Amino acid sequence: MTDLAHHLLLGFSVVLSVENLMLCLIGCLVGTLIGVLPGIGPLATIAILMPLTYNSEPAGAIIMLAGIYYGSQYGGSTTAILVNMPGESSSVVTALDGHAMARQGKAGKALGIAAIGSFIAGTFATLVLAGIAIPLSKLALSLTAGNYFALMVLGLTLAIVVGGGSLLKAFCALLIGVVMALVGADQITGEPRLTFGTQVLYDGFDIAVVAMGLFGIAEILRNLETPESRPFVGDVVGGLLPNKQDMKASAGAIARGSILGSLVGIVPGNGATLSSFASYALEKRVARHPEEFGKGAIQGVAGPESANNAAAQTTFVPLLTLGLPSTATMALIGGAMTLHGVVPGPQLIQMHPDLFWGVVTSMWLGNLMLVVINLPLIGIWVRLLKVPYHLLFPAIVLICCIGIYSVNSRPTDILMVAAFGAIGYLFYKLKFEPAPLLLGLVLGGMLEDSLHRGLILSRGNLWGFLADPMTLVLLLISVIVVVSALSPSISRRRHVLAEEG
Repeated sequence: MTDLAHHLLLGFSVVLSVENLMLCLIGCLVGTLIGVLPGIGPLATIAILMPLTYNSEPAGAIIMLAGIYYGSQYGGSTTAILVNMPGESSSVVTALDGHAMARQGKAGKALGIAAIGSFIAGTFATLVLAGIAIPLSKLALSLTAGNYFALMVLGLTLAIVVGGGSLLKAFCALLIGVVMALVGADQITGEPRLTFGTQVLYDGFDIAVVAMGLFGIAEILRNLETPESRPFVGDVVGGLLPNKQDMKASAGAIARGSILGSLVGIVPGNGATLSSFASYALEKRVARHPEEFGKGAIQGVAGPESANNAAAQTTFVPLLTLGLPSTATMALIGGAMTLHGVVPGPQLIQMHPDLFWGVVTSMWLGNLMLVVINLPLIGIWVRLLKVPYHLLFPAIVLICCIGIYSVNSRPTDILMVAAFGAIGYLFYKLKFEPAPLLLGLVLGGMLEDSLHRGLILSRGNLWGFLADPMTLVLLLISVIVVVSALSPSISRRRHVLAEEG
């Protein structure tokens, strides 16, 4: 406990610098903004803004990108409650009871309980992350190359199975990402591979370029295709502070949502969305009056909002302690760390304790900022919904071009962003999820490195590499997960989740 307090004090000393406080505030504001505006998710925003952080210190850059991610969970609930238009997929279920409360003149209470529940859940999840980080890192350091290879296979399997959509298409996208990770110089010999004789591909694919095209530009093309709709925004919000009775009714839902969200967030896949759906189902099951759900039950807002915010924090656990990004957003943040010269994984706490504990404590501080700044600014956020999208997208494209050119000063990077934007749009039309491709690109190099090291240690004997009991168990679990996902009942649920997300 003393060590934990010492580590948290170190984290606060990092995050309380003027620069990091500003970056945390900017991240929270931008995250709330993109959560409020439907169509621009945290993934696309982080992809677009990642190059702009290159001139910052690594800790400040990750603090800002993390703030965008969990800040978007707050913003998504605002539009879900006020205009029945979830800005984020994790806020879809919040709209059911939140908007019903708004129509009854209780919008302020719904927004207030969502903010309070999110803050409590965020605080709990931050403590979970701080508490299990060191034991998990020590466990990861004891793993062999074969264990690590199998663990990454299991992580990728869970990510594409839990993520929803067509399993075959997700696997194909993942395979493309892994092959793309092999493009460029061999990690051991330095020999060029799959470069087709071009110097541009000798260094491989830049994660920022691929992500910005696949998610940023493709998202703009998708939004331009659909006609703009102007939501009806009510002016009556009412009081923002829930009364004693509301808090008493919501306390259990917030506690259950915090625990459930913290657990689900650690599992690879779309943790925030999955946890909010699971929390809503749980609250409806344990409620004394389940018939009130969908008609303005405050537990239907408190539970899912607590769960999705807790999951947003604990999604960082596999990335920061094991080096395994469990979602595409975490893959991007992991890519940003790598571009800053920081390798996410079990040695992160020892090698960069200031960055690790600074990011962890910034989550608690960011959640506090979100409560303080969001409720008074609700009117401004809602007015932003009325800004036509055709006025926003030229500015977004300009930021993309400036950001990516500022990294290497190469015009070819802008052309590649455009090309990956077209590929991302094609993926959307063909109903391919691009997230597995990004996960494959980020983890492909790590998979190859573990396989290389394992085969060298076993002197090229593949069976010797796989014979370790833990490696076998992890690979066997991966096979079971895939086979289970092919069963008709689970397959139907995955498609439903994909459609709702």
